[in-house]
Amino acid sequence: MKTRLSRKARLTVGFSALATGLVWAAACGGLDSLDPAALAATDPRAPIALEKTSLALASNDTGHSHTGRLRCPGSVPAALDPPADATIAFGFAAQGVQIYTCTAAGPAVPPAVTPGPTFTLKAPHAVLSDGPQVRAVHFAGPSWQALDGSLITGAKVASSPSPDPTAIPWLLLKAATHAGTGAFADVTFIQRLDTVGGVAPSTGCDDAHLGTEVLVPYRSSYFFYVAAAPGTHVRQCSTIK
Repeated sequence: MKTRLSRKARLTVGFSALATGLVWAAACGGLDSLDPAALAATDPRAPIALEKTSLALASNDTGHSHTGRLRCPGSVPAALDPPADATIAFGFAAQGVQIYTCTAAGPAVPPAVTPGPTFTLKAPHAVLSDGPQVRAVHFAGPSWQALDGSLITGAKVASSPSPDPTAIPWLLLKAATHAGTGAFADVTFIQRLDTVGGVAPSTGCDDAHLGTEVLVPYRSSYFFYVAAAPGTHVRQCSTIK
């Protein structure tokens, strides 16, 4: 007789079964065990049912996790600062890919020249870690899901070019939706900083290659903010030295 999990023990989440497998592969073999090419076989937006894990994030005395080993960059553009009452709850290093699809350009508005096909972002696929510990996955939405099942999607608030011209921009995002209880349930803002790589190819997309997907490796730091409790010290990347 098969044992059925209770409804409370299962969550509908927005990342593929293969991404789930990569999380545990990374947890067992380290981030170097990730195979970005394997991600091409899956749709990062396909929902699956995932049993809650018992992995919990370490908390400080405010009830939220510290940033662990991750350090904020030395300088953060003011446009990427969250509201003054937002404080860092978590900081995780991410490693994965940006998935791009070769798509036909939309019609040009005269007198502009009709643009040719170009690579457009389909989705990210990344594992977030705190040192050797895998803590969350990042996928289309953009969405982030902690291993306790809590899930957030973000909406871009601001963007700033990376100091590295070969890297994708730094971002500030606002949490748009939440699902489940757990580590990410109270997150209000997310910063993507210290990006490395991830830029769409400048060649290889033309009429003969429409629909082609490419996976570009990237790394970054993600900082998750919550509303600070009254009277508590606010910590933001722009103020941490």
